[in-house]
Amino acid sequence: MQVIGFNFTKISTEKSAEVIHPNITTNIEFTDVQKEKIDLLKDKEAAAISFKYSLNYENTKGEKPSEDKSGEKSGEVLFEGKIVLSIEAEESKNLQKAWKNKELPNSFKVPLFNLILKKCTPKAISLQDELGLPFHIPMPKLERKD
Repeated sequence: MQVIGFNFTKISTEKSAEVIHPNITTNIEFTDVQKEKIDLLKDKEAAAISFKYSLNYENTKGEKPSEDKSGEKSGEVLFEGKIVLSIEAEESKNLQKAWKNKELPNSFKVPLFNLILKKCTPKAISLQDELGLPFHIPMPKLERKD
């Protein structure tokens, strides 16, 4: 399996309420798998895998009763896109067979998850900063030792 294409089809960010004690959930799902026809590939096949990566912000219970906004959706960062892979004929058969049950073979999942995280995380951090949403990963920081 070799990645020959990666593109976004949708990038969306929303901050619908003040973020108080956020619970951030991350979700990656594969939404479609299709065979692609690419003339440059001689002995291999191509597959296009559509994905959706979302970061959802939900307020948790505040420290003060006046801050009780439990369960309130306060924001979202959403990416949708397509990954095009060059794969062997046998891999293509296994992929199509597994996709009939809306699953991907394990040999595809981890590398694709890592690719999606690698491509989306820098953009997500920039968008979170622009909207004033808390970062979904801890940022490095220096501490002074006296």
